[in-house]
Amino acid sequence: MGSLLAALGIVFLAELGDKTQLVALGFGARHRLGPVLAGVALAYAATNLLSVVVGGLLGAALPTRALGLGGGVLFIGFALWSLRSKDDEDDDGVAASTGHGRVVLSVAAAMFVAELGDKTMLATATLAAQGNPVLVWVGATIGIIASGSVGVLVGRATGARLPERTIRIGSAALFAVFGVALIALNL
Repeated sequence: MGSLLAALGIVFLAELGDKTQLVALGFGARHRLGPVLAGVALAYAATNLLSVVVGGLLGAALPTRALGLGGGVLFIGFALWSLRSKDDEDDDGVAASTGHGRVVLSVAAAMFVAELGDKTMLATATLAAQGNPVLVWVGATIGIIASGSVGVLVGRATGARLPERTIRIGSAALFAVFGVALIALNL
C-alpha cells in the first residue's frame, strides 16, 4: 500500500502545472467534459503502464532524445490540426456529440505523446523499480488522472467564457510552444 500512496502523491504533485496538464486544460476548454476525461484517463493509464513495464526494465536505455524530437514534431502537427475549421458545435460552443470517439482518441494521442519521457513517467519507472509495480501503476495513474482532471475542469470553466476561435488559436499556440520546446530541448 505504501507504493500506491507514494506514487499517487509524488505523481500528482509532479504533474501540477506540467505541460500535459496545460494540454488537458486546452482540450477541456474546447470539447465536452466526458470525452476529454476519457481520453486523459486512457493516455495516462497507458503511459504509466509503459513506464512501469518498459521504464523499469530498460531505464536509461530508452532513446529519450528520439522520443522528444518525435513528440515535438507531433505537437506541431497537433497545433496545425487545432487551427483547421471548427467542429460541428451545439449552442454553447462545445463540439457536438457525433465526434466523441474522435475527441477521446485525439486527446489520448496528444496526452500520450506529451507524457513520453516526462518527469512523472521517469518518477513512475523509478518507483516501480523500488516497490510493487502494480501498486505503483495504480497509484501513479490515479495521481496523474486527478492532476489532469484539474486541468480539464479549469479549461472547461474558462472555455465557457471564451469564443471558440480564441480557444482554438490558444490551443494551437500551446501545442506549438510545447512542440518547439521539445525539439529545442532534444537537439
